[in-house]
Amino acid sequence: MELNRTPGPATAGPAAQKRVAAELATQLDALRTEMRRRHVESAELFARVHPSHRQSAANLVDYLTLRRHDIRELQESLAELGLSSLGRAQEHVITTVERVLDTLDLLAGNGSPHRTEAAVSYGGGRETLEANALALLGPAGAGRETRILVTMPSEAADDFELVHALIERGMDCARVNLAHDGPREWAGMVAHIRDGAAKAGRACPILMDLPGPKLRTGPIAPGPRVLRLRPRRDALGRPTEPACALLVEDTGAEPATDGPLLGDARARVPVDRSWLRSLGEGDEIRLRDTRDSPRTFVVGTRGPGWVSVAVHDTTYLTTGARLHAPHGTAEVGLLPPVEQSLVLRVGDVLTLTADLAPVAPGGTTGGRPTSQRIGCTLPAALDALAPGHRVYLDDGKIGGVVIASRPGEADVRIAAAAPGGTRLRAEKGINLPDSDLALPALAPEDDELLGFVVEHADLVGLSFAQSPAGVAALQGHLAELGGSRLGIVLKVETARGFAALPEMLLTAMASERVGVMVARGDLAVECGFERLAEVQEEMLLLCDAAHVPVIWATEVLDQMARTGRPSRAEISDAAMGGRAECVMLNKGPHIADAVSSLDDILCRMRSHQRKNVPLLRRLRSWSPGD
Repeated sequence: MELNRTPGPATAGPAAQKRVAAELATQLDALRTEMRRRHVESAELFARVHPSHRQSAANLVDYLTLRRHDIRELQESLAELGLSSLGRAQEHVITTVERVLDTLDLLAGNGSPHRTEAAVSYGGGRETLEANALALLGPAGAGRETRILVTMPSEAADDFELVHALIERGMDCARVNLAHDGPREWAGMVAHIRDGAAKAGRACPILMDLPGPKLRTGPIAPGPRVLRLRPRRDALGRPTEPACALLVEDTGAEPATDGPLLGDARARVPVDRSWLRSLGEGDEIRLRDTRDSPRTFVVGTRGPGWVSVAVHDTTYLTTGARLHAPHGTAEVGLLPPVEQSLVLRVGDVLTLTADLAPVAPGGTTGGRPTSQRIGCTLPAALDALAPGHRVYLDDGKIGGVVIASRPGEADVRIAAAAPGGTRLRAEKGINLPDSDLALPALAPEDDELLGFVVEHADLVGLSFAQSPAGVAALQGHLAELGGSRLGIVLKVETARGFAALPEMLLTAMASERVGVMVARGDLAVECGFERLAEVQEEMLLLCDAAHVPVIWATEVLDQMARTGRPSRAEISDAAMGGRAECVMLNKGPHIADAVSSLDDILCRMRSHQRKNVPLLRRLRSWSPGD
């Protein structure tokens, strides 16, 4: 169908305007006819959709029909006549087309009203989307329409006050990522979320993400069991703050390295319990570090099961080191091994292998690595690689191109890395945007986790959703486990998932509660950073057409959650999140402050924008006399 530009309708005379209106009406009528034909052709598809979504499914098909055409010239002609340019029609497509068509017919002096039975009305589209968002995600906080979803940190399993503070600050929904921690921690998080919501008198639905078939780098052999303590120094190299550590009771197991801050430090050094109890504030502990350098620890504050110490010189401490205090001597217990990494530079060749045995970082010749290889956690993905395919590692920090492939292996020439090289660690993501990966929608471990999800969660996230078959597989498993009540969130993280989103939505709409997560981190790597704005815009509009709520995810206020201070760019990004029904924050030491800031931003933006429609409230900033 040809959609033609008719120039100058606003400046033409009455007769010419009637002719232009008639021509535009002909074009719009052709669009409407095509939409109605596709309704008939899609009758079987609509029958498979949940009854509450059938109007929305028809509207989605209308929107896909509209977007099959380039209507930019038609839009400009309609705007020149002062009519809707269809740019905000996604929630009620055929209704908008018919209203504009009726007006064009009046201007042309002919025609009669056009009405499609059971079409979504102007107000009906918004009401349906809001009802679906409420059913899936619960109510939004006071003063805003967009919910705040927070990923639970590991500490939430044992720290009720942290969870309660997040709810008090504005968290509306909680996310438990089943790719991390374990059943004990997940159950603890769930209990604290439920208790915190009850204490606050609010609902707080729980989303549990299945790990999915995530491609990650394999293990790297651990380094020596050594702990480096390094004081802060000024520009002249003089110490300004001592290095701090915690002496903790030796339980025979490795102490945690990523737990919450205790005393003045996170570094933990296990020692004999009775010796630890003999220490007093101000005591000096003498030792020799791995370089046989004499060092002195000064004992500081004491807590339950720990004592803080400070040292003013860089110290390398290893398992078995002897610590001499006024009341006796103790040996350092089992320290965690140093995490090893590969250093990759532009021009290096990295071999991805199906062998998941821990690899040792390669040696060097003339400062260059002699051998670099690492495992791939989904060996079947290697079979899809061919020369010329792009490979991205660790959220795109490292990029390369396949130069050779063999059964179980592929050689990748590194084309993008930091000038001095980029470190690649174990369990980092691998993205293969050019490769057709024949991977199951649900990994074997996902099947095992679904029973826990059905028992404890309100929503389940299908990670790396890529096909309608995968969505149907999840629905089938939930039905078998009695979990059809759960809301389903399609996590779109790959280029293939983005391409299949319309079909996946129509399949998911067989369930009563459906949502989509725009996982912008992986999408940026897969589709290209320069395309991310375009991709997320298209996804927002498509989901609006289906009246399916959207979760805007990945790196929202990420710097603030990690450091306590936001960047200017992420404040604007967070404001854009108000176009979605929900915004997700990731974990970090300052996550509670990030929740408060996001709540404030979303409340402020509510009076300026609703979805993609600017709201023109009175601007007091520039109103004289106010």
